Formats: sequence, C-alpha cells, structure tokens
Amino acid sequence: MPHPQFAAELIERAKEKGPVTIGLAGAGQMGTDIVVQVAQMPGLRIGAISEVRPQAAIDAALLAGFDRSEIVTANSPVAIEAAIEAGKIAITEDLQALAAAGRIDAIIDATGNPNIGTLFALDVMRNGKHIVMLNVEADITIGRFLKEEARKAGVVYTGAAGDEPACTMEIIGFAQSLGFEIVAAGKGKNNPLKLDAMPADYQREAEERNMNARMLVEFVDGSKTAIEMVAIANATGLVPDVPGMHGPTATLQQLASVLCPKEDGGILNRKGVVDYSIGKGVAPGVFCIIKTRHPRILERMIDLKVGKGPYFTLYRPYHLTSLEVPLSAARAVLYKRADMQPLDHPVAEAVAVAKRPLAANETLGMIGETDYRGHAMTWEDARRSGAIPIGLAERAKVMRPLKAGELLTYDNCVPDDSMVVTQIRRRLDQSDGRFVTDAA
Repeated sequence: MPHPQFAAELIERAKEKGPVTIGLAGAGQMGTDIVVQVAQMPGLRIGAISEVRPQAAIDAALLAGFDRSEIVTANSPVAIEAAIEAGKIAITEDLQALAAAGRIDAIIDATGNPNIGTLFALDVMRNGKHIVMLNVEADITIGRFLKEEARKAGVVYTGAAGDEPACTMEIIGFAQSLGFEIVAAGKGKNNPLKLDAMPADYQREAEERNMNARMLVEFVDGSKTAIEMVAIANATGLVPDVPGMHGPTATLQQLASVLCPKEDGGILNRKGVVDYSIGKGVAPGVFCIIKTRHPRILERMIDLKVGKGPYFTLYRPYHLTSLEVPLSAARAVLYKRADMQPLDHPVAEAVAVAKRPLAANETLGMIGETDYRGHAMTWEDARRSGAIPIGLAERAKVMRPLKAGELLTYDNCVPDDSMVVTQIRRRLDQSDGRFVTDAA
C-alpha cells in the first residue's frame, strides 16, 4: 500500500524527470481500465499500447480523454519514442517494438497468456525495463525464472497491485511484521462457482460486463481462484491444505472459526494455508487469519473488537484490480521494489482437470474455454501425480481418452514443446529433479 507521500513523490518526480511513462500490452477490459486510470493519476502517463486489435487500443485512449489527434500509429521503436516525445500516445501491434522503445520506464503485461507473457517479459527485461505481470498465468508457471532474469538485467519483476494475490500479500506482510502467526490467507470468490462452466453459456453476461466470455469463465469455473491462490502460496510458503482447497461457505464473521485447525473447531489439517470462501460478505475482499503467541496481545485484540479469538480475521474489503496496477509500475520505477515475487522454490502448483470427456489426439484450447479448469495442489502432490501445470495445458495433445474430472498428466497429455514457456518450465523441473518423466 502506498505511503501517504507517494502522490507527492510522483508529482515531484514528474517535475524533475517527467512523468513515469508506462507501456501497456493488451487493451481488453483490464487494459482499458489501466489506460483510463493512469489518465487520472498524478505523475504517470501511458506512453504506448500494444494490441493486436488496434481499434481497441484507440478506443481505450479516447475513453481516457485523449483527443484523436493525440493518438498515433507507431510500429517501430523509433516511431513510438517520437510519439511519446511529442506528448502523444502510440498504438502498435508489435510487442517487440513496445519492449524496445525508449522513453518508457515500465511495462505492464495484461495479455493473460502464459507463452506470450513469457516471451514478452523476457524481451522487456532484455531492453532494460521493469515488468509488471498482471499475467498471473505466466507467473505461476515460470515466475521464479523471470524473477532471476530481472535480477540479472538490473530491473524489477513484480506482480500487480490490485489483483487479489498482491492485495492479500499486503495483509500477510502487515501481520508478519507484527509477529502474528499466519494461519490462512485468501479471498472471497467473486463469481458463483460452476466447475463445468462453458463460454457459450456466459456470452451474454460477458457482453454486459464488457468482458471476454473466456475470461469470465476462467473466473466462474474456479481456474482463476486456483491460479491466484497458488501465486500467493509460491510467494509466501503457504500451501493448499487439500487438493482443490476447501472453499467453505464461511461468511466474513465466520472465517476465523472455520479456517483454523480441526482441533480448535475449524476445517484445516494444518496452519499456514491458502484458501477461499464462497460465503456472504467476503468477496470482493481478501483476508488473512492470524493468531497471536502472547496472552497480553490476545487480550488487546479482543478488547479492540477485532474478534473473539484465539483466531482473528484481518480483512481488506476490496481489491481494485486493474485500477491499482499502475501503482506497481510507479513503485518499480521510484523505489526499484517489487510488490510481489515468487520464492526461489515453489510450494504449490495450479494444475489442470478435464471439464468434459476428452478424446485421444485432441489439442487443448486456452484456460477458460471448454477443455479444462484450474485446480490447486501442493507442489509435492502435483509431482507425485505427474500433473501438467495449467500454464502448459494450452496446445497440449491428449494421448488417451480422459473422463471429465480427470487430472491432466504427463502420461496422458504432451505439452507443446515449441512454446518457450514449456521449454523453460521443463528446464526448471529438470533442475529441481521434479516432474522428470519420459515426456520431459
């Protein structure tokens, strides 16, 4: 969370060096939000947008208040730089041109595609720019590799403020700084859970919400929740308590008495877990269940009406998703600091489960489509199962018929080795001595 003087620092920085200039990859729902939000913020500006549908980027800029004369097409680094120097906003279809352009301080990846995000992040860092990954799908697949590449390049690799993982990290960091024990952390699920949700059934709702139906289904079928909870796990060491997590119907008032150990009346087999709730009053917030080790602090927490104890809920009642993301770019530039990064060694995995019967020789589609959904497991459980990370499921080939609900593994599916994200992940797994199979 920004300190009280952050806005003043951004204004001062703009006076001395010009505004923090952001490049953006993707002008979908969240990308458009970012463009509009940055236009309201002191000391920041969007310099360029890369989008395969140029009109979407133009529409985002117009919505943000740019005059049509201030929006220019620029498909080379030099042209993008010239547009920025002229005080205009550049629109390009070329991600490489965006990554290479000067006059850009940090770039936000809002593509949501693991392979595209991997290629783009590497290109951004090679060009000496900070990278903000709103692309959680890429982060949970090879984020630790990207973090190390950023270190080598002398830039910042960071998760995105406003997304639930980073918002949850704020509370976890606050609690850890005060010495509280972290019992559980997570989010309220924002959409009704339907494990077999299909895009065709959500087309109308998606249009009403200015969303892509595939993206909406990624939320509804639980994939996004699994991905986000795994991102938190791999940044903190917290783990899913059971495969798929519990996902109780606990209300906000019940969280601390439900997401606590069984011996104390809860549902957890252990402390230190990630989970979510579908109970009333939790979404759209994020939470952390804590316990104090000292009776005096317990007494004070009860006196402060935080809860009845011995477990307490710390709660952030909102996450502003894309609207907060520019703060991560600003902090990377001003402080050279990441809001969220994976640990060097993962503890959890988001894997893939068939949403429908799959036939041999099928080639799998994208997350949120008709083929599979996300499922959170510990790293050890995923290793023992030979499970394919969900970030490698797109374009994987099914090797034998699979039933709905069956786990996708290296034995029944083969990831697409032409994708860079697959190649990097295989090297990571081999260096760990994990997921080493004949397919690897």
